[in-house]
Order: sequence, then structure tokens, then C-alpha cells
Amino acid sequence: MREIDVDISDRKPKPITDEDVAWADVVVTMGCGDACPVLPGKKYVDWNLVDPAGLCLEEVREIRDDIARRVTELARD
Repeated sequence: MREIDVDISDRKPKPITDEDVAWADVVVTMGCGDACPVLPGKKYVDWNLVDPAGLCLEEVREIRDDIARRVTELARD
């Protein structure tokens, strides 16, 4: 992410909470399955992505770029 000037060094993965879902217009999960909270009236999209842990840098870049493309498409829709 540093390559594209995004600092995530202080970020850690965390589960989605009811509060997170409550303010969102669209909830994007990444292979979360039934473990994520579901609130009526929200749009849910699941992006079944490969976990980048342990992958080589080029594979992680591909996942990063795929997420960026998907976010752009979602925003456009």
C-alpha cells in the first residue's frame, strides 16, 4: 500500500460490528460468510478474495489492484 501512498501501518483486521453495518449504505465482505452481522435494508456484497497472508508481493499487488477496481465499479453503480 505504501507504493500507492496509503499508510496502513497502524491498521489491524477487525470483525464487522452491528455499529459498522448500521451507518453503511453498502456492506462489502471478503469471504465473511455467516459470521458477519446482517441488518435488513442494507445492500451486501461478498468479494470472495484470496487471503494475501503468505503470498508473494506480486500476488498481493494483484489482489490490491482487484479491490481497487471493484471499489471503483461499486462507487459507479
